[in-house]
Amino acid sequence: MTSSITRPVRVALVSVVMALTIAALAGCSFQPEEKVWEISGPMFGTTYHINVVLTDDQTRLENLAAGIDAELKKVDAAMSTWREDSELSQLNSKADQSEWISLSEPLYEVMKTAEEVSELTGGAFDVTIGPVVNLWGFGPKARPEKAPSDDVLAGLLAKTGHDKLELRADPPSIRSDVPQYIDLSAIAKGYGVDVVARYLESEGVHHYLVEIGGEVRVNGQKPDGNAWRLAIEQPVSAARQVNRVVVLQDRAMATSGDYRNYYESEGHRYSHTIDPATGKPIAHNLASVTVIADDCKTADALATGFNVMGYEQAEVLATRQNIPAYFIIRTENGFETHQTPAFSSYVTQ
Repeated sequence: MTSSITRPVRVALVSVVMALTIAALAGCSFQPEEKVWEISGPMFGTTYHINVVLTDDQTRLENLAAGIDAELKKVDAAMSTWREDSELSQLNSKADQSEWISLSEPLYEVMKTAEEVSELTGGAFDVTIGPVVNLWGFGPKARPEKAPSDDVLAGLLAKTGHDKLELRADPPSIRSDVPQYIDLSAIAKGYGVDVVARYLESEGVHHYLVEIGGEVRVNGQKPDGNAWRLAIEQPVSAARQVNRVVVLQDRAMATSGDYRNYYESEGHRYSHTIDPATGKPIAHNLASVTVIADDCKTADALATGFNVMGYEQAEVLATRQNIPAYFIIRTENGFETHQTPAFSSYVTQ
């Protein structure tokens, strides 16, 4: 059963198994009064898929779909670097950022989490690396004809760094003696997931799975009383394959990897993930890392930071901080996997 919502958002009844790799992997024995409904649409250059457990009330489902779309458009209007009119783009365009610049509560919340993760990862996660990301062709600007020189990268890196940003909580604001171009692409999707989760809770929906571009947050359970089961992908670009299945309840999960967003030039493979220490795409053997956290923006940022760090450093940090993390490492013979002790309780196969 499908009900048409204001295009291109749609609502559909999930029959038995969700078509998404990241979605519920087991069939559900639904009670007559409650079913799993999927609300989906495009956003942030990707798609979102939200599963809600509700009775067959088309009016309520349509209202939820419209509300979800509106909430995500607010996030996009605040944090997109692809929109010249976004709050973030307006901030980035200021030639002088040395005086306090007001931030909306959502943008401040994301910047605060970003700074916390930057501190935790020793700068491996850094939202000021935007100019370098753009230079490599992974931002709004065109892809370069050749790789930037070390001198050019050094010049940009001298001007960037999360430690150059100063945040103030009351009133929410930011400043930097050296003007910064902030890129929130490694945390904004996770925040969007959190925004949708909050919205659903405010509307009295307490059993849901929210997924945006592979970042996920779940609450409650399916109609049959079972927890949500999610898949971690095998890090291959040719097809979608399952590497591991996890069970989540009232948690969020995000994955960062180099196997989807990359390009090849003159025999070199360039990952979209840039190491803030070198200004170059990461080139180690960590193919993907998955992190579980209380909220999705934190999981999203940590996954990126761990991916930049590489397996050895990230595993030590995640274990010390009791962070559930799952690593897939590329070897000459295929893939090998490792997980922190905190992750083991979530694994089902």
